[in-house]
Amino acid sequence: MHKNRILSALYTDMYQLTMGQAYFLKNRHEQPASFDYFFRKNPFKGGYVIFAGLNELLEQIQSLHFGREDIDYLHQQGFHSDYLEYLKSFSFRGNLSGMQEGEIVFPVAPIIRADGGLHEVQLIETLLLNVLNFQSLIATKASRIRYSAGDRILTDFGLRRAQGLGGIQASRAAIIGGFDSTSNMMAARDHKITPSGTMAHSFIESYANELEAFRAYASIFPNNCVLLADTYNTLKSGVPNAIKVARELKEKGYVLKGIRLDSGDLAYISKKARSMLDEAGFHDVKIVVSNQLDEHVIKSLIDQQAPIDIFGVGTSMIIGRPDGAIDGVYKLAYASKEPRLKISENLQKTTLPGKKKVIRFLDKHSCFYADCIALEDEKLPKQMTHPYQKEKSLNLEGKAHEEVFVKHMLEGKITENGEKSPVELKEKAAMRLKQLPEEHKRFDFPHIYKVGVSDKLLSLRDNMVQKLQNYI
Repeated sequence: MHKNRILSALYTDMYQLTMGQAYFLKNRHEQPASFDYFFRKNPFKGGYVIFAGLNELLEQIQSLHFGREDIDYLHQQGFHSDYLEYLKSFSFRGNLSGMQEGEIVFPVAPIIRADGGLHEVQLIETLLLNVLNFQSLIATKASRIRYSAGDRILTDFGLRRAQGLGGIQASRAAIIGGFDSTSNMMAARDHKITPSGTMAHSFIESYANELEAFRAYASIFPNNCVLLADTYNTLKSGVPNAIKVARELKEKGYVLKGIRLDSGDLAYISKKARSMLDEAGFHDVKIVVSNQLDEHVIKSLIDQQAPIDIFGVGTSMIIGRPDGAIDGVYKLAYASKEPRLKISENLQKTTLPGKKKVIRFLDKHSCFYADCIALEDEKLPKQMTHPYQKEKSLNLEGKAHEEVFVKHMLEGKITENGEKSPVELKEKAAMRLKQLPEEHKRFDFPHIYKVGVSDKLLSLRDNMVQKLQNYI
């Protein structure tokens, strides 16, 4: 990330600062506290989430501060002068631990735990949710598209439809989820992603005719020429003209790399275009398609045996259609040296108290079997119970396991676990997805991955709920 895009600590909701002032003026701001970040429901009616955004979050938190203009603005809003004096030297000095970026994560289980003074771990809530919810959504959507596309090339065409500057984060997340390249030049530069792109219809329309436009483009980019073939008539004009230019390039010692189709019946047109290219002897010219693609359209095209080599995916991926958001939350679990929880008439919104970790159990094939949420100092649980349905339990004895929580930040400084490029994270996510059984990856009615709580944690929660209800 380029330092000129490090955010002000004002990138937060006002209530973080009103609470912060109250903590400070009541001298509670340095009391030890812990918050958990988790989500309650998988997006897209799917079976998993790709965790993304952590590296950017860590960089933002490590650099978090209030500048002079920030302090002046807060003064204008009526914040107390003593609190503002404190904020002048504020920096995050707490710890972050949890899942690694690129990990496969599931509902209810904590993904990130923030430990530190009450004020500082409260203050990062909005930033954390903003970054992690969005990038995890896009990485998950990209992963589903990758699952449909198999080993075909995927390129991100989504910037023009993205939520403003969020398009930079979205392009990064798309790579983590499985894409190969992006049209987003700033994201490509900042995150060392392969850039990809050719021409728009306007380039062709700016010339007197299509063939003249193709020849002009090929003369400028003879080594990397992909021609947009559907401006006027794909099969009667676009592909025949592309073949003419391919012959001219061949005579000069170059090859036409591909043609792009951006409209019409992509399965039918791609088959016809492939036949025309093959008959002309251009078997290696790739077919690129775009236009309102998502995981379901791509699956349909492949099921129809459409001879497509590259998919350019835009709107549906970049905005996380149809969901638009992950319901990630950030809940207090420990404060003033005591476990804390929020209770609700709906048990699913009653939080899990205390400092926790997640242990992942594996089956005999080293595939993911179940995630158990346990208290930080617990030994290996022998069984786990469904967090909301106590009649459901699972024996864990004899199962191999992984400790999936690692340290990301110690005393406000990023550890080595936080230094990964999007391409490295893409490889990690792909490796972990191979360990996720197929029934959790299918689009229709995916199998629910087992997430449970240890007996010790379950007992703590139930006892605390009972005490609070008696108090009320």
